Amino acid sequence: MGFWQGKRVLVTGGAGFLGSYIVGKLKTRACKNIFVPRSKEYDLTEAAAVKKVYRESMPDVVLHLAAKVGGIGANKKNPAKFFYDNLIMDAHLMEEARLSGVKKFVALGTVCSYPKFTPVPFKEENLWDGYPEETNAPYGLAKKMLLVQAQAYRQQYGFNGIFLLSVNLYGPGDNFDPENSHVIPALIKKCCDAIKEGKNGITFWGTGKPTREFLYVDDCAEALLLAAEKYNKPEPVNIGTGREISIKELADLIARLTGFKGKIAWDAAKPDGQPKRMLDTAKAKKEFGFTAKTPLAEGLEKTIGWYKRLTSTV
Repeated sequence: MGFWQGKRVLVTGGAGFLGSYIVGKLKTRACKNIFVPRSKEYDLTEAAAVKKVYRESMPDVVLHLAAKVGGIGANKKNPAKFFYDNLIMDAHLMEEARLSGVKKFVALGTVCSYPKFTPVPFKEENLWDGYPEETNAPYGLAKKMLLVQAQAYRQQYGFNGIFLLSVNLYGPGDNFDPENSHVIPALIKKCCDAIKEGKNGITFWGTGKPTREFLYVDDCAEALLLAAEKYNKPEPVNIGTGREISIKELADLIARLTGFKGKIAWDAAKPDGQPKRMLDTAKAKKEFGFTAKTPLAEGLEKTIGWYKRLTSTV
């Protein structure tokens, strides 16, 4: 609690999915001065807008969550946009934090930064051992530059920037837009839509063989705040559950939890993305005491319940 008392905190992306959970937890930690820049007022890819944010918020701590994100389809369609927007936004935000005398900068990276073929579970020291999976490499590499920038700024300026690598998040409030949603909301929406429309079958992208790791959004929010409070080293830290599931098993689980009893087919002509993803989470536990608490089935039940309530009122 004491860490946040009296501090001014800037939360980029604070009105978004993860950000709303972070802001809620900050309030329970007695943080009373929280600044959340809205995208319609501040375009964080523009240097002038970033300067204005720092001028108006005068933060002691920055939690940088804002990013241009999307699933495989969105990344394949807009690789340049995903690269440029993330790279330029991140660079502006950290540079202005340095110039403004920010005491702590917490940067949220992504599992997409890891090489395509990384030994499972992914360890932080494997981060530079190869090129990321091609469909999201521009995004993953842009976000990884935050780590390079933070380490360079620590070396030259003594700037306290830390870098966390998160797996895919899910939970109530997730993005269910079929154009740019991630796999869990996409699967939930397809199953729920099929039930409403009386369909006997649905088709999902890829083969279903790749494995993924998913972290409940509330757990991720807790991890970020614990890292902000306790971690002050240059090395990156993985944030996840340390457990993987195949996309096929995930689809079957979501179908059961939504009540969809039809047939699931797989379109192997569509890309699978990275073959396997699972993080080694030992460092997060050792350095700042984080362990994910929400089992996947429990988190999915909460997410599906939220989505069904949302769509029943539309």
